[in-house]
Amino acid sequence: MTPALQATALTVPGRLAKVSLALGPAELVAVVGPNGAGKSTLMQALAGLLPASGDILWNGQSLPRIPAQERGRRLAWMGQEALFEFGFPVREVVAQGRFAWGDDPAGVAEALAAMDLVDLGDRPVTRLSGGERHRVILARALATQAPLQLWDEPVAQLDVRHALEVYRLARQLVERGNTVLVSLHDIRAAYRFDRVLVLDRGRLVGDGPPHAVLTADLIRTVFRVEATFTTSLVPELPAGPG
Repeated sequence: MTPALQATALTVPGRLAKVSLALGPAELVAVVGPNGAGKSTLMQALAGLLPASGDILWNGQSLPRIPAQERGRRLAWMGQEALFEFGFPVREVVAQGRFAWGDDPAGVAEALAAMDLVDLGDRPVTRLSGGERHRVILARALATQAPLQLWDEPVAQLDVRHALEVYRLARQLVERGNTVLVSLHDIRAAYRFDRVLVLDRGRLVGDGPPHAVLTADLIRTVFRVEATFTTSLVPELPAGPG
């Protein structure tokens, strides 16, 4: 498979150390690792939001050198933070995802519906809950209709129903030929993905199908917990304190 996105020796001093990866078209990939492993750093570097050394290619072109408007047609970014200083209506915030294409009410409406935001379209984003704001920034990424989707912790603040919807949407995008890279805290959720990248202390220490990569030994070494695998082949992790 010819890589859609390829990064070589991607390095951010003190945060990411010579990470190389290649993502194909129509591939759903999870990035997991403990806190401080470099997940968000990797995602931001790939999105061009963080200075990094190394090469990042999108279909053979240097991604950082692609003009901003054209890059906005190829790459969609969803970050963890949903901070809004101004009370723009939800619909207008989601429409920002179409900046590279121009006005597209139908595309915005589709993104609102996908994230269950139709009834909130006219509400100021400053009057939303944390989970609702999270859905707004994901809808903004969906509105780009970009073939490369980078989502950093998209389900972190969502309830179960909306989290499951995010996974379903990611799978639908891949079935249409898109490349979707998602960072996660819950390694059990990674079993929904075609492939998993494991980061530890800024280094890529695992890359492959979830059942092949997320072994008991790797989970013990990277996450510092003991995992017991049930007949479902998904690890049961010990409960936290309290």
